[in-house]
Amino acid sequence: MSIFPEFRISGSALTAEKTRLDAIAGNIANMNTTRTVEGGPYRRRTVAFAEDLHRAREQGRRRIIEPFVPSRQVAASMQSKGVRVDRIIADDREPMLVFDPEHPDAQEDGYVLYPNVELAKEMTDMITAQRSYEANATAIQTAKNIYVKALEIGR
Repeated sequence: MSIFPEFRISGSALTAEKTRLDAIAGNIANMNTTRTVEGGPYRRRTVAFAEDLHRAREQGRRRIIEPFVPSRQVAASMQSKGVRVDRIIADDREPMLVFDPEHPDAQEDGYVLYPNVELAKEMTDMITAQRSYEANATAIQTAKNIYVKALEIGR
């Protein structure tokens, strides 16, 4: 049994939200990138989260925690270890066509393929990721205060 599970769970959420913020920053930084190494314009990236589950099983006197991919029937012996980044997904929406015949990447008809990044959406995603990060940081601080108060009771 783990002591201080609140720190592990909220800490995993902090790590996941930081990855999300990094992806959003990359999207904003590349919103005008019309040529990438892969070819074509930059593709918007999003982060998919998954619950980090582990199955606890008794073996003798020790409790063993092992990675577990749940089936449709979730067992009662499962414990949450927080959240994890499942994958980073490149958005498959079509790039935006902008008429700019003077651009070096313009096609024969004068249109340029720009990334499918919308600044308003990225800013909204950034605000929600920031609020989630702040909420988890507050949860860690609150858990710490509770443990300190519990130790003060024993004095």
